[in-house]
Amino acid sequence: MIYPLAFAGSLGSLALWFIYKTDNTKSRLFQRSFFIGFTVFILSALLADVSWSVKLGVLFRDLLAMAGFGLFFQLLAVRKKWLAYGIIASVIAFSGYYQAFMSKSFEPRETGSAQLDAEGELLVELAEGANIHDILATAESKYHIISVPAFSPASPESTELDDYYIVDIPTQFAGETALVIKEIQKANGVDWVEPNEMISITPMEGRIPSNPKKELGLNDQYLDQLWGFQAMDVKKLLDYLDSRQVTPQRKALIVILDTGIDAKHEDIKDNYRSIKAGNDNDPQGHGTHCAGIAAAVSNNGVGVASFSRDNSYIEVSSIKVLNASGMGTQRGIIDGIIQAADAGADVISMSLGGVSNQSRERAYRQAVEYANKKGAIVVAAAGNSNRNAKGYAPAGVTGVIAVSAIDEELQRAVFSNYVTDVKMGVAAPGVNIYSTIPRDQYASYNGTSMATPYAAGLIGLLKSIKPSLDTKEVYDILKKTGKPTKNTKETGLLIYPYEAVKLLVEQQ
Repeated sequence: MIYPLAFAGSLGSLALWFIYKTDNTKSRLFQRSFFIGFTVFILSALLADVSWSVKLGVLFRDLLAMAGFGLFFQLLAVRKKWLAYGIIASVIAFSGYYQAFMSKSFEPRETGSAQLDAEGELLVELAEGANIHDILATAESKYHIISVPAFSPASPESTELDDYYIVDIPTQFAGETALVIKEIQKANGVDWVEPNEMISITPMEGRIPSNPKKELGLNDQYLDQLWGFQAMDVKKLLDYLDSRQVTPQRKALIVILDTGIDAKHEDIKDNYRSIKAGNDNDPQGHGTHCAGIAAAVSNNGVGVASFSRDNSYIEVSSIKVLNASGMGTQRGIIDGIIQAADAGADVISMSLGGVSNQSRERAYRQAVEYANKKGAIVVAAAGNSNRNAKGYAPAGVTGVIAVSAIDEELQRAVFSNYVTDVKMGVAAPGVNIYSTIPRDQYASYNGTSMATPYAAGLIGLLKSIKPSLDTKEVYDILKKTGKPTKNTKETGLLIYPYEAVKLLVEQQ
């Protein structure tokens, strides 16, 4: 309420400042009170938990309205006989402006093209220890909502995610979601409400690349199709690991949140570790493609390769958060992050996401924090809409390393979102990436989805050498050792495995 009250206070002080402009004492008093109220108004808007684009849009709108009120007050100041009518008109005008605009400025949005999960439209966070049915009794009675716990972290003492509930709105009230949100927000004991949005992935087929085959000391069948290995100087990495006899402290676990992984694939099975049998198949293919990029078995005479010669550094696993059509929900993805962290993931790789803003990312942020506390580093695709990755989740969520895609010319891929405004952004090859798909097959896809597992694979390699690495330490290594691209400001630096591993080894 500070935001509208400060705005109203500023308007009142502004009106009195104009009315008493000939009285120096009163004029100065109301001038000071206006600037105090105006400062509080600006700060309350800037500190709102929404994206900067929303904040600036709201401020621009409100400042225009304030200017309009100011002109009206100036008119009243020279026509005192209209003063009483003017005050009444101002109060009515402000009331209408508040109801039409200000009351909705920073509330959660389920508008636009966002589609909500029909089986659970809202994520609601309660105060610690609160009873959902006591708190939401009015909303349950009025809208017949049904609520169940959303998440079950193995370490609830280190997070507030166990206080979240998924709320299902019956079909007859499907068009009244905004009203349901308001009703829930009014209840004492509700800390947060956000939409449970649907997301989807659509694999983009690429062409099969053909490059002059360079000797890597590997015997995998399709090395000449891995143009990214040349761009990232993987030969230097392999030679360095051999010459320095770099040995892992343990195998690092990369968990891919996607459509599943074909655990029996000829080029994945020897690096695969099952978390749950239901995750070990992939009816869509996207997750298996990502798994081959991050953790294909190298030097086995078939398929493609990953960032090591002897496969002793990493293993890969799967948690399904997308169905066979490539569809998923915000709740499902967050639950996947929790499951991966509880399973001991060193790296959580997510080649997925959707349009979002800060008002829709609280649960995401808490999930990333939970994973970080468990020792996992979270990596996500920047997105494929040629837009700002800051406006996408989970790429724009604090604590996530976002990955953009570059093409064979080291240009930002035409589809790739740019990472200029995210806190931790890097680049990796993401065009015409040849990798595994189900039933021992191989295909070429495009997307930041393909760039992400390259980054996850490198981070897994680093974590195998030094398991204690946290997100900040890993990103510092990637930033210090990355290679410029043709659009570095937009893409971030291209990951450079040799230099990254060399810096880590020489720091120890």
